[in-house]
Amino acid sequence: MAEVLEVSDDELIPTVTNMMSSGNDSNITLWVKSELFSYGALPIAPHPRLTFNNIKKIVIYAKNKGESCFPKISYSVWRHIACNKLLLTEDLAWMYFHTCHLFSEDLSPVERMEWDQEMSNCSTKQERDHLKSRVKVNTLKFVLYLYVQQIHKVSLKASLVAGDEWPTTRSSSPDLDGTGRSTPRGNKTLDDHSHLVYIQSNMHEILELLVDPESYNRNNPSESLVSIQALSAISFLIAGSIDKCKSLLPIQDIAVLQTVQHRTGYSKLTKSFTLRPLQLWIKDCLVQNMFGISACIASGRRLSWAGAGEEKDVKSETKKRGKIATNAHVVPKEHIKGNKIIIMSQVSKQTIGRSSNTLENSSVKIHRCHYSYLYLLSPLRSVTIEKCRSTTIVLGPVETTIYLSHCEKVTLIAPCRNIMISGSTLCNLYTLTPNRPVILGGNDTLLLAPYHTFYPSIEDHMNKVGIGNSKNLWDQPLCVGPDHKDEGPVWELLPVSEFFTFNIPFEVEGTTISIPGGLPNKYQKAVTQRQKQIDSWQKTVKDAGLNKQQRKEFQELVESRFHVWLAETNYKRELDSLVVPPPSTTT
Repeated sequence: MAEVLEVSDDELIPTVTNMMSSGNDSNITLWVKSELFSYGALPIAPHPRLTFNNIKKIVIYAKNKGESCFPKISYSVWRHIACNKLLLTEDLAWMYFHTCHLFSEDLSPVERMEWDQEMSNCSTKQERDHLKSRVKVNTLKFVLYLYVQQIHKVSLKASLVAGDEWPTTRSSSPDLDGTGRSTPRGNKTLDDHSHLVYIQSNMHEILELLVDPESYNRNNPSESLVSIQALSAISFLIAGSIDKCKSLLPIQDIAVLQTVQHRTGYSKLTKSFTLRPLQLWIKDCLVQNMFGISACIASGRRLSWAGAGEEKDVKSETKKRGKIATNAHVVPKEHIKGNKIIIMSQVSKQTIGRSSNTLENSSVKIHRCHYSYLYLLSPLRSVTIEKCRSTTIVLGPVETTIYLSHCEKVTLIAPCRNIMISGSTLCNLYTLTPNRPVILGGNDTLLLAPYHTFYPSIEDHMNKVGIGNSKNLWDQPLCVGPDHKDEGPVWELLPVSEFFTFNIPFEVEGTTISIPGGLPNKYQKAVTQRQKQIDSWQKTVKDAGLNKQQRKEFQELVESRFHVWLAETNYKRELDSLVVPPPSTTT
């Protein structure tokens, strides 16, 4: 990671300047939003029938169906198309639909929690289907969402043209540590450059999806018209600014500015754009994501997050510390969601506990962290955990999605709306989620378990992001991809005999005193039985009638055995890292 300025994570984000009413053409910048690609596009090859031609037919079908399908399409109509025309499974159809709904529809936290409650009250499939049929998304945004799935399409022809072996593992994108080490081409969740190239290469087809079928010019498609309303759907994929990112504007508002109308092909009479000049203008203005990983690596600010058991004075340290940076200081306040990011890279053998305004509502990227304990106890927007090993990660509630990728021996503890797991092995997942965990390809030996901890402010944080405790599908994973077999599943539920509750070793203000939603019956019985055994043991010791010397010897024996157990299980290092250092003296 490039060297960045160091600030406290309590530093206030600067106030956003007023939006400009018009802009100089040279100041206009457009960029591809990373959130939809990182958490909306499944990192597997898309269904073979999810092609451009078939997606375009969805627009035509929706337009012909009238108001019931356009400008918003209901799940019942999409399910008919997906299951009967495209031959998708119903589970996959719903996953696509509700994921698009999550990122495209601006529902309040209360509305999302009320819907989850309604769903949990349904006792039959018919009731659940009826409730799902009421859900609608913007039709054009949905077809763009479906088209984005093509970014993970494996192309033998493209690989041969690029001179790569197939399947390839090379990529031109820099790694998070800035060394230039490549990430697999199939894993584009952190690759801003891949997102940009994909949009640039496919801009013509993207705009064709937005063309009203009635105004489509078959003889010369480039002369077809795109309405202002249709162009507004592309704001789902592309963000823009006319004042060097001090404020953001929807792309349709930028495209109709007086200074750029001659380039965008806008007609005041038809209130629409001609496809070809619009395409050229967008491609000409596109730059790499201004609020993406690469930008944060290059110009983000270093966060001075000292470990729980280490001095905050970095200069006094002899060991190499992980790199933690953010772009919070440059993100406009009203556009924090999906843009404010925090990168934690190469944190090794450390314990970090944090709850702060800077962390709140951020998209967190945890990368190549090893043998560490990370406690990020704030409401979060999204989280990517990539290439981590032997690390315990405890998160506050995550508003959208957690994506666990290419990890080994990671323990994840979190409430979240969605979770995806890809290419990971020997990982334990303790989750509270209203949607089915999505298990993709390349996984092995995943243990699924119910959320088993709390901190005093967690319920307040859950309310802020719209995650309730009425519905938890932690034990009903959806396996997507060709490498899943019923006779050899890559996951199993955590055995009751191995289940223990988890204590968060930090003081946090709040009123929550128990695990949100409680534990499933069989796990609660195991915890209760174990507590009875402890109570029985304590009573046995109390009733043993030991004298003062015997009690002292017994205490020393127990402590000795306890320290041996700590050393054998490697918990001693975890406890040592929590020791508060003595206050430093200055001269």
